[in-house]
Amino acid sequence: MQTDSDRGGWIFNRARESNPSLARPSLALRQRRGQSRPRVISLLLAVIFCCGAAWDVPAALADTSSSSTLPGGGLSPAAGRTGTLNSKRVPALLRGVGIDQRLNQQVPLDLVFRDASGKPVRLGDYFGSKPVILSLIYFNCPNLCTMEENDLLQSLRLLKFDVGKQFDVVTLSFNPHDTPEMAANKRAIYLGLYGRKGAENGWHFLTGDEASIRALTDAVGFHYRYDPNTQLYAHAVGIIILTPQGRISRYFYGLQYPAGDLRLALVQASNDKIGSPVDQLILYCCQYDPATGKYDWIVHRVLMLGAGVTILCLGILILVMVRGGRSHPQASV
Repeated sequence: MQTDSDRGGWIFNRARESNPSLARPSLALRQRRGQSRPRVISLLLAVIFCCGAAWDVPAALADTSSSSTLPGGGLSPAAGRTGTLNSKRVPALLRGVGIDQRLNQQVPLDLVFRDASGKPVRLGDYFGSKPVILSLIYFNCPNLCTMEENDLLQSLRLLKFDVGKQFDVVTLSFNPHDTPEMAANKRAIYLGLYGRKGAENGWHFLTGDEASIRALTDAVGFHYRYDPNTQLYAHAVGIIILTPQGRISRYFYGLQYPAGDLRLALVQASNDKIGSPVDQLILYCCQYDPATGKYDWIVHRVLMLGAGVTILCLGILILVMVRGGRSHPQASV
């Protein structure tokens, strides 16, 4: 008995006998296939050539920080500080308030403060092996300081790095009248909200006397003024990234510290001792902008990297096409 498959094969064989072109590609079709391959390869080579041209993009187009510098390497007023304010436009209380950038300057590690338990400690006790985030606030501040510390907490919670493992945090009050008891209360609140093991050994809340506070704030370029009428401080807002040796590496201004930028800053401050190869790739394509306190893309490096990846992918595609053509020999006419 003849099955459906047998009948289907018989029908196909009869059709092939009546139309030989079903048995093998026609000569004209094979010739068109042979002619199309060089055209495809030529098109791909043209694309590669265009991508390779991206390597010649002038670096001047990508160097976004060049406009922030003055002859001799100095920073322009807009780049060098967030806010030493124009004395002709602001009240006397705010004159001189702001943050001056002191990149690569050494902070005095022999300064003595008190920790949350009231024990005298050297600033250098928190340096040596890990980068440090320095946060300058005062504990009875009704507005900005709490907002700054809350935003820092949110960024730390988004980081894959852990306080006390890959880096430490030092929160120092610049009010000499703040007490270790106030520091202990803040410490308990923020460690509880952070909620990661080991953070108690890496997030330090300190107080100190006027001399030690002034020495540190002057070293990092942090300027503030006390208002005796309101008994409050006028001050700028931001955090500072320090190397394990106590040198100033990066500044972050304002109240929001993107976790991605913060991670890159910690990787750089650690001299690449923490982080991953992906961090190194991103740092190759990014550059810290002192004017904004953020990382910006370096356009010509991004284009070079993209061109390299494109060339690699197209090269693999051409290789697959050529080898695929060889693995399917043409049938004889």
